[in-house]
Amino acid sequence: MRLTAWVHGRVQGVGFRWWTRCRALELGLTGYAANHADGRVLVVAQGPRESGEQLLQLLRGGATPGRVDQVVADWSEATEQFSGFVER
Repeated sequence: MRLTAWVHGRVQGVGFRWWTRCRALELGLTGYAANHADGRVLVVAQGPRESGEQLLQLLRGGATPGRVDQVVADWSEATEQFSGFVER
């Protein structure tokens, strides 16, 4: 499955993408975390649905760097292959 999550809040310049990468790799997910000009971070993670659900809980959990105000998530079928999990 593919998780696409838009993370809103103060999530740029605080190590959020690095933290997300570490959690995703621990869960065996592939994909990326990317800053966007409007201040959001886009997280795209692929792998087992259960692992994606765990990552989503972590993103919403309050223990992230910075401050997460909202996470808007969508699920779909995995359409492309990623190698590892990277920061963009």
